Amino acid sequence: MLAKVLSSAVIGIDAYKVEVEVDISSGLPSFTTVGLPEASVKESRERVKAAIKNSGYAFPDDRITVNLAPANIKKEGTGLDLPVALGILAATGIVPQPVIKKYQVLGELSLDGRIKPVNGSLPMALAAKKEGYSGIVVPEENGREASVVDGISVIPVKTLSHVVDYFKGLSRIDPEKADLVALFKMGNENDVDFADVQGQEHVKRALEVSAAGGHNLIMIGPPGSGKTMLAKRIKTILPPLTFDEAIETTKIFSVVGMLERDQALVTQRPFRSPHHTISDAGLIGGGHIPRPGEVSLAHHGVLFLDELSEFKKHVLEVLRQPLEDMQVTISRASSTITYPASFMLIAAMNPCPCGHFSDPKHECTCTYSQIRRYRSKISGPLLDRIDIHVEVPAVPYKDLMKETKTEPSTTIAKRVAEARLIQSERFSRAKIFCNSQMGSRQIKKYCQIDDASCKMLEAAIDRLGLSARAYNRILKIARTVADLDHQEAINAGHVAEAVQYRNLDRSKFI
Repeated sequence: MLAKVLSSAVIGIDAYKVEVEVDISSGLPSFTTVGLPEASVKESRERVKAAIKNSGYAFPDDRITVNLAPANIKKEGTGLDLPVALGILAATGIVPQPVIKKYQVLGELSLDGRIKPVNGSLPMALAAKKEGYSGIVVPEENGREASVVDGISVIPVKTLSHVVDYFKGLSRIDPEKADLVALFKMGNENDVDFADVQGQEHVKRALEVSAAGGHNLIMIGPPGSGKTMLAKRIKTILPPLTFDEAIETTKIFSVVGMLERDQALVTQRPFRSPHHTISDAGLIGGGHIPRPGEVSLAHHGVLFLDELSEFKKHVLEVLRQPLEDMQVTISRASSTITYPASFMLIAAMNPCPCGHFSDPKHECTCTYSQIRRYRSKISGPLLDRIDIHVEVPAVPYKDLMKETKTEPSTTIAKRVAEARLIQSERFSRAKIFCNSQMGSRQIKKYCQIDDASCKMLEAAIDRLGLSARAYNRILKIARTVADLDHQEAINAGHVAEAVQYRNLDRSKFI
């Protein structure tokens, strides 16, 4: 007898429909799975057989053939265990087929029939809604995650017998529902604040400009000057995630399996800070079975690279493509996968190996060749892609002991949100969302400057030896500074501030 159960699998961060066809025919007992199953899918036959028996159902002693369609795409993961088991039970007449065809099913089986959680339930729920299914049957621990998709019934289940009884009409399972307002309210709490930072007002201003326009930023200063402390607080002034951004970010975390057990949705912008020993595959993504890297996990958030010059040079160079394209494409012999990677890069580094170059209170012990070798890991093309360069000097003692309160993150975040609102209205007809994403056409249209600003910019380019890319970066930053001032036109003051953020360019930096 033939039975069909609908399920799904994931490619990249998107799910596609998988039809699990089960045929039981007379012959010697066997269990064959076809349709390009990976090792974890092939092993499902033992889990399925034990789960069916231990749940109190008879396992057929016949020839069983399972086909996973489409047969030209490799199937990975353990989420097809439950569809295969239900297909066998449907083929033997235990589960009614007309009912089961209305649902998409996914879940991993234990030997005793319990259903374990799987990765990627959110993109699978989105795919089920797109295909027009009545509902989706998911493991109980994936119920909250899948329930953020509106317009489809999410049925959380615990055991195989629990699912069978539901399809036979012997038990009732209430669909899981998510309170999106409560989820976003819970995610708006921060344990750090710019009010905790004394001094470094010019660095705070640079971070505000960076957040307002989505600009990449690098901080250079001696150890203990507060670079890491400041970087960790930039997430407190970024605009809150929209629902669509939260869904896209959560899909990435869901596929990787990094959602916490009770977490239904990623409601705060990610802040990823990988160690400098990370590999290029760990940073960009890849591996034998491709998976997203840190640049994709930082999608719609911040990627913070502390001790930038300690990273391997070839690892840093692979950042150049995602910084420009805002996505990562991983090619394999069998497929090509694209992961989103729209993030803000915040980097921090010491000016030299000992960290005290240009520090007036500490003597630098490094030779010129050591400093040059240390800084040469940051190539000119990579530095060109970082919009804002800012020096972070050591904080004087008198600034540390000040009792005056500094500006809190909420005040700065309000100005950032107002600037982002101006940009969203400006680019409402384009596929960009902030000034840092402007192309040459938008720069010509929205970054026009007067004669005085032109002369100032020309002098700066000649003195610093800036590239054409750096020229465009300055115009983008000036546009953001003008937005923070609620000015339609860019004036000489905005350009002057933007030029100050390029004082570590290649001709001076190395």
